[in-house]
Amino acid sequence: MTSKKRLLNDLGLSKLFPKAPSLIKIQMAAKCISTEANYTPLLEFRSLNERLGGRVLIKAETMQRTGSFKFRGAFNKIKQINLEKLKHGVVSYSSGNHGHGVAAAAKILGARSTIAMPLNSTDSKIQNIRKLGGKVVIFDPRNQSREDIIGELLEAQPRASFVHPFDDPDVIAGQGTCGLEIITQVEELGVNLDGLLICCSGGGLASGLAIVFSELSPRTNIYSVEPEGFDDTKLSLKAGHRIKNNPDAKSFCDALLSPLPGELTFSINRKLLTGGIVVSDEEVMAAMSYAFHHLKLIVEPGGAVALAALLAGRFPIRGKTIAITLSGGNVDLKVFQLLLGNKIKSVL
Repeated sequence: MTSKKRLLNDLGLSKLFPKAPSLIKIQMAAKCISTEANYTPLLEFRSLNERLGGRVLIKAETMQRTGSFKFRGAFNKIKQINLEKLKHGVVSYSSGNHGHGVAAAAKILGARSTIAMPLNSTDSKIQNIRKLGGKVVIFDPRNQSREDIIGELLEAQPRASFVHPFDDPDVIAGQGTCGLEIITQVEELGVNLDGLLICCSGGGLASGLAIVFSELSPRTNIYSVEPEGFDDTKLSLKAGHRIKNNPDAKSFCDALLSPLPGELTFSINRKLLTGGIVVSDEEVMAAMSYAFHHLKLIVEPGGAVALAALLAGRFPIRGKTIAITLSGGNVDLKVFQLLLGNKIKSVL
């Protein structure tokens, strides 16, 4: 057991992270979302195991409602909002998947939703949010920060509720329900996990799963996986404090472009994660292609980084049993067609 996890066992979550959701809160979130969220499968492929020389268990959040894990946190958060306050709607910002989750959850609960999206968001994600009833406000991140645009939206809708994409206890609790499912599914298989690789941006999924695993499977080493240029979690873990990405950085992984880790999420992840892994856009493309051709799974760029880490040899899996998240499947059709035709360079 690592020194971090010994500290956790000695002090307990509530003393280490007074603002973080407890395991009980995550279990309550699981009950909260159970009637609306999908209980996604944990998949295993003999061909992948043979290729890597280890055992890989894939948590397919591509099959989650709205196509990504984000529905879990969005629904749990919005469900906690007082009904009187919920009448005034919810606002958020997103490059796509969180916006999908917020719009879908708001629609289910009878609330209006407004989502601020950066100018470079994919057309398919914008249109999907609109189809779910969400109002989309486009902003240029070169001239306006996400915080500024949310400030404007809340000024226009002062009684609306803000749903943060990751840095919120109820959102983290919702994402943590994915970890509860993995634990149950692994126990049903009768195996112990040596490692868990989690697609990471702001850190909501990583921190939620880290809380669950640190309490229920402390022997499992937990790693964030990020694209090159947006490896702020890995850099921050090494430095011991939050580090921003280079504002000029670019990546194919549109769902993982948060400028820096969340304050709350990083306070959890710095204590509970074993480390961080970084993959290139080219390795992500190869993983997406492999998933389609060999696993018959459609995965978006940000959702494929953990698989890319294994296929590219970024993590030593031989002889181990590892779980990974495929966090989303909302890839733009045009981009996916170009990828499969080896013409992806034309859209990068």
